[in-house]
Amino acid sequence: MSVRSVYLAGMGLACTLGNDLPTAVEALARGGVRPVPVAVSEGVQWPVHMLPPQEGDWRQRLARVVRGVAAQAYEGTAAARSGPLFVASSSLDIGGMEHTVQDLRLGGDLQDFAGLAAAALDWQGPVFTISTACTSALNAVLAACDLIRSGQADEALVIGAELGNRFTVAGFGAMQLLSPDGARPFGAGRNGLVLGEAVAALRLGSRAARWRIAGGANVVDGRNPSGTEASAVLAMCHQALAQSGLGPQDIGLVKVQAAGSPVNDAIEALALKQVFDPLPPLVSLKSAIGHTLGASGAAELVLLVACIESGVWPSAGYAIDDELGIALSTQAPAGLRNILFNVVGFGGGHASLVLEDGR
Repeated sequence: MSVRSVYLAGMGLACTLGNDLPTAVEALARGGVRPVPVAVSEGVQWPVHMLPPQEGDWRQRLARVVRGVAAQAYEGTAAARSGPLFVASSSLDIGGMEHTVQDLRLGGDLQDFAGLAAAALDWQGPVFTISTACTSALNAVLAACDLIRSGQADEALVIGAELGNRFTVAGFGAMQLLSPDGARPFGAGRNGLVLGEAVAALRLGSRAARWRIAGGANVVDGRNPSGTEASAVLAMCHQALAQSGLGPQDIGLVKVQAAGSPVNDAIEALALKQVFDPLPPLVSLKSAIGHTLGASGAAELVLLVACIESGVWPSAGYAIDDELGIALSTQAPAGLRNILFNVVGFGGGHASLVLEDGR
């Protein structure tokens, strides 16, 4: 049996820029939005890119946002609820635990959160939880692609969800990983991450469409469990390219991890220069929506595609570190066809995807 291709059939996004994709793109074109301070204890607060305020408790908010992004992904077509649903997150339902006095425990089933998302959609098909730290959503996409390519499913829905909670913010703050003012990926004055909320939907299918997922890879290297490992960056890039039947010279744009960490950004830049000679244009999205952790693979993929389709492009707005020997693109490259999309996370997870523009 021949291996089928996988295409991006629909997408939706709710993030700090807005509760739907058109609103988010418009906000990005206006220069984006500033993060807001989130207090984790008395006198201690960190900036976070929060979703626009909504009424209701934590579960009601989750259900509303999940339904909203799924509706965007299925716009113009009937929502099929019998295929596989992949729910990706790193914090899962910790935010709900914080807001429910009767439910203050950290020992719940990992499937609880996916169950909430599935219930919000009245999902009838199989439901999977993917929780691999920052690579969660991209690994969910890769898993969904495997099912479609093998013929086990014609279509799948991936939901990447990261809702704000003080537990996560406090943890990253305690590790001295957060910036007190703003994220500057690859920036000369970068001083840490800024976290963000996001919920994104990616509807994947075997029917031909503009965007094809040509290949991908997941490489886990635990030698540096809290950061980027250069050899793993090389491995994930080469493996993703090999599965796609492409070489480094075929890539017209790289979506970098670049979260604003002084050390990890430098390691990533060094590794990419070993993969590519010369480097193709680079783009980072975390200064616009924050590091959305388990949702980032879906949220950034949706926003990147929307940027390319609309012509709106994220602006760094700060000086790039000359010592890195790289630059961030100021516009979408002309004649763009193949994109390498990279995500790196805690636990030594390194995931990469090749997206082909078939227009």
